[in-house]
Amino acid sequence: MELITILARELGIQKKQAQAAVTLIDEGNTIPFIARYRKEATGALDDETLRNLHARLVYLRNLEEKKEQVLSSIAEQGKLTEALKEQILAAKTLVVVEDLYRPYRPKRRTRATIAKEKGLSPLADQILLQMAKEPLDRTAEAYVNPQKDVHTPGEALEGAKDILAEAISDEADYRIRIREMTAKKGRIVSSAKKEETESVYEMYYAFEEALTKLAGHRVLALNRGESEKILTVKIEAPEEDILRYLEKQTIVRENPYTTPILKEVVADSYKRLIAPAIEREIRNDLTEKAEDGAIAVFGKNLQQLLMQPPIANQIVLGWDPAFRTGCKLAVVDATGKVLDTAVIYPTAPQHKVEESRAVLKRLIQTYGITLISVGNGTASRESERIIVDFLKEIPENVQYVIVNEAGASVYSASPLATEEFPNFDVGQRSAASIARRLQNPLAELVKIDPKSIGVGQYQHDMNQKKLGEALGGVVEDCVNKVGVDLNTASVSLLVYISGVSKTVAKNIVAYREANGKFTARPQLLKVAKLGPKAYEQCAGFLRIAEGENPLDATSVHPESYAATEKLLKKLGFCAQDIQAGKLKGISGKIADRKALAEELAIGEMTLADIVKELEKPAHDPRKDMPKPILRSDVLEIKDLTPGMTLKGTVRNVIDFGAFVDIGVHQDGLVHISQMSDRFIRHPLEVVGVGDIVEVRVLSVDPKKQRIQLTMKL
Repeated sequence: MELITILARELGIQKKQAQAAVTLIDEGNTIPFIARYRKEATGALDDETLRNLHARLVYLRNLEEKKEQVLSSIAEQGKLTEALKEQILAAKTLVVVEDLYRPYRPKRRTRATIAKEKGLSPLADQILLQMAKEPLDRTAEAYVNPQKDVHTPGEALEGAKDILAEAISDEADYRIRIREMTAKKGRIVSSAKKEETESVYEMYYAFEEALTKLAGHRVLALNRGESEKILTVKIEAPEEDILRYLEKQTIVRENPYTTPILKEVVADSYKRLIAPAIEREIRNDLTEKAEDGAIAVFGKNLQQLLMQPPIANQIVLGWDPAFRTGCKLAVVDATGKVLDTAVIYPTAPQHKVEESRAVLKRLIQTYGITLISVGNGTASRESERIIVDFLKEIPENVQYVIVNEAGASVYSASPLATEEFPNFDVGQRSAASIARRLQNPLAELVKIDPKSIGVGQYQHDMNQKKLGEALGGVVEDCVNKVGVDLNTASVSLLVYISGVSKTVAKNIVAYREANGKFTARPQLLKVAKLGPKAYEQCAGFLRIAEGENPLDATSVHPESYAATEKLLKKLGFCAQDIQAGKLKGISGKIADRKALAEELAIGEMTLADIVKELEKPAHDPRKDMPKPILRSDVLEIKDLTPGMTLKGTVRNVIDFGAFVDIGVHQDGLVHISQMSDRFIRHPLEVVGVGDIVEVRVLSVDPKKQRIQLTMKL
């Protein structure tokens, strides 16, 4: 119950909500299923809150497991006191548990353990009593023993000091206090390892900032500069305060013989044993928090990118730009089928512009192309100029869009792309992907490892397992929010559906190929390895258009079909009226929702969801997102002047601002301070990837290819 209390307090939810969510997760339900179909139980917790709850649940359970291991280990040594047990059980983090366990952890051979083997523990105890009546050299004479490798009183004293230094270092309370002092008063300092003229780390060549003010993106930049051996990074702790604190804890009697020695011991214990460990822990903690922040931003950006609206009913020419190897083209019909491919060489070094125009003209006239999707990689700008000049000369109404091609090359070289396009080379596959990601970004981008879709910062520097899990969760939430057509969805798309494993996804496609289209959701139970639990989890997210039951084309879950049919009958409709669009405005016909929900034996939230779905069956939430800017002209960086106002597309959001594509090759930066007249903590409060924004040019530096923009108009 303590665990539920912690979760409720940390997430700002009620205990009964936390308890219900934990129970549902433990029963094997997925996050999208709980968020969509178990609102009554959880009080409508959304998928983001549920994922945060799940992550904390895993951490807290690992913490409890660690406590049990530590208590068991100390008890086996016969050293577990009631006070120590209480301290361990009350620990809030794994770090504190490790601090408390440190004195009892089986140690490797240290200077202190060697000194103990030499029989110097009693001398250390005498020093710690602080009641010496003669110089310690004389006391140490009694411990000289050549057989144990102690040849002089000085050697004996050094060994005793090592024992005391380690004892101070092992004191959990001291470490906890020193960690707090360092975190509150410490500063991070960086310098260049050697004099660098120009690099991306210039601002960190002589950098210093309080740990309490250090932004996450700075932590990750410092880490990268350090790993690339360009920067030296260290934490400057409030050393004098820490030494005073340790001396106060250790020196309990003023003694002319022991006090100077104990001051030496305290300094050695801190500098040699405590400080390096605390610095490591604080750097790790800063990195972990910075990574969590960066992963959250990456996740929000990815969600925005995946939820961009599809461009329907257009025949698209995908254009993968390049110089030497030529621009690869792929014509894709409105369903995503590749109709034709070609390679043209309009850019340097070949400059075969006329030949390229002839190919383009033929493709546009043959297939009725209405839109060109151009990747934003190498030679994108040069390709764009050629396209714009060409479009001015032809009678057909064709527009173009610059799309983010991040991950296209990863996909085109993958086994999945080889399986999908066995007769294409990587360039043709990449061009097809660039076209399709405009037609249906979600369906195409799920084929790429989310980490390869460049909408974050420092993604290669962080914990890849944690990043992969978080981004996988984002993709899963997006796919389930939109839902998929059971009869057309690829394995890549199906694998993200709630309750569907990779094996089951392949089995669904295999069943479809062997038996033809699915005509009813219950047929899913005939798919190999898709049992009742998996069916419960996935059925509501898999849609069947023109199936036997019109409800199969909606997000109404089969478990609610009986209640839905009863509702329709009560309102004077039948299931066939759903697709005919006759149910718009039915919510206005329900006078008492509570009474109706009780009559139908469902919850009020479930009733609200059913009514919403019947009014707008299979509504695609992506339609509510801003549509891409279709262009027919081009700007160059030299065309920009301060004060110019333009429309642009947000390409990436980072901690300190957002990069906006304004139609020139280089994206412009809107710094966080230029986003709003009100104070904002993070750019995501104002913009998201894919948003269309109006910006004004502040400054242009063609040499450094930097464009500063403002959204304060």
